[in-house]
Amino acid sequence: MSNVRSDKPFTLAGRTFQSRLLVGTGKYRDMEETRLAIEASGAEIVTVAVRRTNIGQNPGEPNLLDVLPPARYTILPNTAGCFDAVEAVRTCRLARELLDGHNLVKLEVLADQKTLFPNVIETLKAAEVLVKDGFDVMVYTSDDPIIARQLAEIGCIAVMPLAGLIGTGLGICNPYNLQIILEESKVPVLVDAGVGTASDATIAMEMGCEAVLMNSAIAHAQQPIMMAEAMKHAIVAGRLAYLAGRMPKKLYASASSPLDGLIK
Repeated sequence: MSNVRSDKPFTLAGRTFQSRLLVGTGKYRDMEETRLAIEASGAEIVTVAVRRTNIGQNPGEPNLLDVLPPARYTILPNTAGCFDAVEAVRTCRLARELLDGHNLVKLEVLADQKTLFPNVIETLKAAEVLVKDGFDVMVYTSDDPIIARQLAEIGCIAVMPLAGLIGTGLGICNPYNLQIILEESKVPVLVDAGVGTASDATIAMEMGCEAVLMNSAIAHAQQPIMMAEAMKHAIVAGRLAYLAGRMPKKLYASASSPLDGLIK
């Protein structure tokens, strides 16, 4: 069949990853729960808020890298808590220094504390500076297809439109915009923010997203470690369903068994 999809590796900045689930490291009860949940998720890429988490900038304090060693995980520093381009660029440069020249970063520039919606104007400014500075930029953005296109044109290696507002667990609020982004994008598209449960992650993957990034959906679950494992399976199921191609939707019933050759 001409429309059969064949899988392709999930690649970022020249590296190939087996897991298509990226997870955050905040909001857990303690470092041990963080470690156990991320192990259960099967994630290979973990994102770290440099402004909120110690990865070496505060000597003498517990260091996240002691439980999530860079030899095992790809650390994805992010600019959570930044509200303008200058702050975001400074934070990425600090992360590169702390991680010995590590260039892979997640850019997010927020508009306000209430919604944590991305400030796309400042995001575009920061992306231009960071790309020119040699960073491999994965970028959190709105679900506006035009902004997603501009960020890719600037040179971001992946665009990460929100499914819903950060921490809300509302799932994919605007699948139509996300579908346009997926159809147009020439770089990987990852859903970021708004996932609440396993079915949300599966739907994102069924739509054709390369991967999903989440934090609150796991960390705020009643059983975070169990939810992390659920998310691992949800991502795999969604990817397989995308590749398999779903049956067409029909208004009326269609018999499961053949109608031809019935005994009369």
